[in-house]
Amino acid sequence: MGIAVAVFGTSSRFTISTISRLAPQRLVPCSGRSRHTSLPSYGASASFTTSRTRYDPSDLQDLLGEHQEAVAAATKEKARVKGESVLRITRYESRERPQDRWRGHRTRLGVRDEVSGDGGGFGGEPLFTIADRDRLQPPQDESFRQALSPDFTAARNMRSFVQVLTTPTADTPGTTLMLHFDDKRYLIGSLGEGTQRATVQMGARLLKVNECFLTGRTEWSNTGGLIGMILTLADAAASSRSASTEDARKKAMAKARKLGVLEDAEKVREIEQEMLQGLPTNVLTLFSPPNLNHTLATARRFVFRKGMPVSVHEIPSEHENETGENGAKAYWADSNIKVWPMSILPESSPGSRPTSQSHSISPRKRSIEEVYEGETSNGSQPVIADDLTQTERDQLTVKAVVGEMFNSSWRLDTLFPTRLADVKMPATIFVRDQTTHKIEKYRGLTPGGRLPLPDPDLQVLVRKPWPGALVETLPPTQPAKEAVSYIIRNHKQRGKFFPEKAKALKVPVGRAWSQLQSGESVENTDGEMVHPDQVLGPSKEGGGFAVVDLPDPNYIANLIARPEWQNESIMAGVGAIVWICGPGVATDERLRTLMADAMGKLKHVVSSPDYCPNNIALDSAASATVRLRQVDDRHYRVPAHDNTCAAQSPLPSNAQPAVRGQLVQLEPAMEVQNKQNIPLLDVKAVESETSKDVLDEAAKARESVSSDSAAIEFWATTLPDRNVEITTLGTGSALPSKYRNVSATLMRVPGWGNLLFDCGENTLGQLKRVFPPDEMEQVLQDLRAVTISHMHADHHLGTVGVLKAWYTQVHSATPSPPPSLDTDLHTLFAPDQNRLAILAEPAMLHWLSEYAAVEDFGFSRLAPLSVGAAFPAKNQASKMNWFIPPSELAAMTARNRSARFANNHISPSLLGLSDVQAVLVQHCHGARAISITWPNGFKASYSGDCRPSAAFSKIGKGSTVVIHEATFDDELQGDAEAKNHSTTSEALGVAQAIGAKCCVLTHFSQRYQKLPVLEYANGSGGELEEDLPMLEAAAPEETEDHRDTDEEDELIGADAAADAQTYADQPTSASNGDGGQIYALPPKVAPKPSNVTTTSAASPFAPSAVKFKLRSDMKVCVAFDYMRVKLGEIAELQHYTPALLKLFEEDKDQPEHVVAANGAAKKKASGAANGGVKKSKGERKSG
Repeated sequence: MGIAVAVFGTSSRFTISTISRLAPQRLVPCSGRSRHTSLPSYGASASFTTSRTRYDPSDLQDLLGEHQEAVAAATKEKARVKGESVLRITRYESRERPQDRWRGHRTRLGVRDEVSGDGGGFGGEPLFTIADRDRLQPPQDESFRQALSPDFTAARNMRSFVQVLTTPTADTPGTTLMLHFDDKRYLIGSLGEGTQRATVQMGARLLKVNECFLTGRTEWSNTGGLIGMILTLADAAASSRSASTEDARKKAMAKARKLGVLEDAEKVREIEQEMLQGLPTNVLTLFSPPNLNHTLATARRFVFRKGMPVSVHEIPSEHENETGENGAKAYWADSNIKVWPMSILPESSPGSRPTSQSHSISPRKRSIEEVYEGETSNGSQPVIADDLTQTERDQLTVKAVVGEMFNSSWRLDTLFPTRLADVKMPATIFVRDQTTHKIEKYRGLTPGGRLPLPDPDLQVLVRKPWPGALVETLPPTQPAKEAVSYIIRNHKQRGKFFPEKAKALKVPVGRAWSQLQSGESVENTDGEMVHPDQVLGPSKEGGGFAVVDLPDPNYIANLIARPEWQNESIMAGVGAIVWICGPGVATDERLRTLMADAMGKLKHVVSSPDYCPNNIALDSAASATVRLRQVDDRHYRVPAHDNTCAAQSPLPSNAQPAVRGQLVQLEPAMEVQNKQNIPLLDVKAVESETSKDVLDEAAKARESVSSDSAAIEFWATTLPDRNVEITTLGTGSALPSKYRNVSATLMRVPGWGNLLFDCGENTLGQLKRVFPPDEMEQVLQDLRAVTISHMHADHHLGTVGVLKAWYTQVHSATPSPPPSLDTDLHTLFAPDQNRLAILAEPAMLHWLSEYAAVEDFGFSRLAPLSVGAAFPAKNQASKMNWFIPPSELAAMTARNRSARFANNHISPSLLGLSDVQAVLVQHCHGARAISITWPNGFKASYSGDCRPSAAFSKIGKGSTVVIHEATFDDELQGDAEAKNHSTTSEALGVAQAIGAKCCVLTHFSQRYQKLPVLEYANGSGGELEEDLPMLEAAAPEETEDHRDTDEEDELIGADAAADAQTYADQPTSASNGDGGQIYALPPKVAPKPSNVTTTSAASPFAPSAVKFKLRSDMKVCVAFDYMRVKLGEIAELQHYTPALLKLFEEDKDQPEHVVAANGAAKKKASGAANGGVKKSKGERKSG
């Protein structure tokens, strides 16, 4: 698959490199060929290699024969320690020539590379052996291996229960359960979009979660929230580990002081290492249906974390739970539970994979030529033991990619020496100052520019991309039909210990009694063996439950036929079943009969849209909107919901619908408890808590709007289209919070259709809360385009969910045949095509095209358009081109590629638009701001995330509306600069420089927000004084693919991920090999002191006001989630600022981080600064 994978850890690996160490004098390197993989279309080409050398086949055959016993021993040792090592991508190298990006991918080994001077390496298919098959088995801690046995008993079972976290609603499309033990938590069920936000609402602690059991099929409705959740867990784990590391170091110093070796640096280092080795490693293990590794691997270009190993184990359709003489062996176990998965196929499907891939490719040994797809020097075929199927190889490959995504050793401060002329742009280039010897940014001419380099041989330092991002193409896959369910049980509990029996058998009191209680036999005072069953009462089966996920009625028959239901050793102790059912499943008579008859003694909890109403799951956000509605009922409405279900046949008497908060207690006794159920949101109770002062201020605001109606109406008549409606679906930044979802803004343009600016996680759920079902259908029917500003996860992880809903609504989930080489792309925009345009950078389109192999979400019905960056300073406009995946380009002939490129340009007129312009902005690599113009003169400009941009102000000139991020308050100017965001005043300054008629502020920090109080200067509407410092875009000649080249030196969390993976791959200097070194990078610019004054609200913890003087008649509104406003009404919203400030004053909860005027964080809390409001009775009832 174009990457080479080696194994790190304690396990042995008997590879060609191992053989060369055994008998180096007998092996002579020879030339050969290897496969390479090319980079995305926006970067340089590269290949992954390992440090192995190809050898003469005859020598290799002889040596393999001599060392056959060593091979066997190494394989055995590797099997013994399976699970202790991980697959890692180890090394990669650059391919310099543009033609190499699309060619077939082979270069001669042993031949000096034309540019880098590297003498080659092995770059073919990963060398997996039969022992690597163990890595596809369930991960199992050796200390719990005995717990898999049917007769394993535990000393005791602590209290344990399953809690329902989510049921099917607009906020949470799937059902998520949490299994509680005192020392651990397990997530079970769906991890769809909105799950993370729902757990925050419920107060569920995820830090104790190390295992997740995904049910159902691998599709976005079940996995859409997983990536965001892993990122959050990884950040929390990193923070926790950092604190633990610091604590361990303090203890080490204390121990060194106590031992009197504080002056001995070596001793102190040894003590510190000893302390650090004892720290736990946070590993997240996921059990899932097939294709989850592939799903995660598609995100390799925008997901990057360190120190959070993620192990995904997929349950194959052919899995059968083993049954021996003593009963059924568990599939997986730990100190608390044992698990038996059930992989179920629908009746109409014989399997989800072609049968040809279910067996070994060949029963004989495969040759080196077959394994590596290369050629040996003399045509002979040495034999290497290999029995893996192609499916197994593909699974191992994607597991290696996922391993690099979450546990890479890549460092941002590791730099590689390179000739200046060889640097692949874009890149941040460093040099060592000859006087101070410190590392500084290189500020001179760069390769690819118009002027020649003054010193092409200058030794500079550059970063290399992190390995996962360089994997161009994943192994092929197809949608998996398997739906996975689980039977989960507590361990069997040992019987009660009877001391009198132990005394009668002459067992001495003390340790021997403890051993008997632990299940060990001991000697009595007479030297006779006494066994546990002689002093213990009868064992008690551990309480258990089953989680059954049936996506549709086609799965029912195969579920009923599963042999596990008849296996007493599995079902012993199982007292309840939680049913996760798709539409029409729970009402099927077969299932109802099963519950009532064959499973009549069990308790049943049914989570299904047929029985669970679409009630509010995000109580805090809904309560905030209810109170905003009391202030401004024109632009805020109670979120659409329903607390009752349509009449259905009643469930059997031993079954009940699932409710948020509901418990299924497993120990000490099986019981379904409803006292913890979360009550429904009480809208009237929320409204009753709003004070008279707030309501009086709201009444004054309405009177002010009425008295100013003539001026408002006059201003509205100056707009090209006053009826354009803006709906802010997500107005927060970074990650979802109780009160604000992540970025998404819907614009409805009358006569044209709907446009989404960004599409953060659970945008679909937000749409369903804003629009009632009938209106929601129309919103999807009218959806014409989605534009994605950049590849940060909080801006695009909701895209697949929205696209699938559109695909189902508009095309009844019926795919379209792919366009052929001869297809005139203009015909794909005919009205009967009903295509949805995706305007984004190539990385986003590549992700969508790759994920389409996992699930048919409608990619064949899209118009994937790559929007090139404009450069106003060079009078260079943007161009839109139909996106072609690199894998398709690689398969084309040169003539076909030329023909396709010649006809690839897409005019905005095909979308019913006059113009589409985008510019690069300073945020992360590839970030774009966009400006769109309609034929009637209406123009909308969207900033995405960025620092103030001069280029954006130029392409946005004359905009009717500017939607601009305002992440930070003005006193946090330094934070805004450090994290490449804008402050409130900066956002308003950009909109004013553009000459916009109105501005919508959004993307607020989840921790900070201030409301702008606007003052209009005399002579408004005159010439603008553009004194706001703005950043110019890079000129097109400066970089190969027209991207900004001044990335940040030090990045935090997700920012590091975005930048790390988009650096161009750099060749390695021949004189320095492949070894990078860690350098102290130059620090960032210190935060500038703010000269902006703020007006504090009465409460020190409420959002205060920031004053801004406008020099035009631009109208401004601050966005909150669920706001709907027409452009002609934006002038009204400024009148409500005093009422909003009064509303926020009443919030008794403090914000998560209260920030003083000097920007210093003082105190942690939660509340109004999140855009929230006072926690009401109605919300408190909901947890």
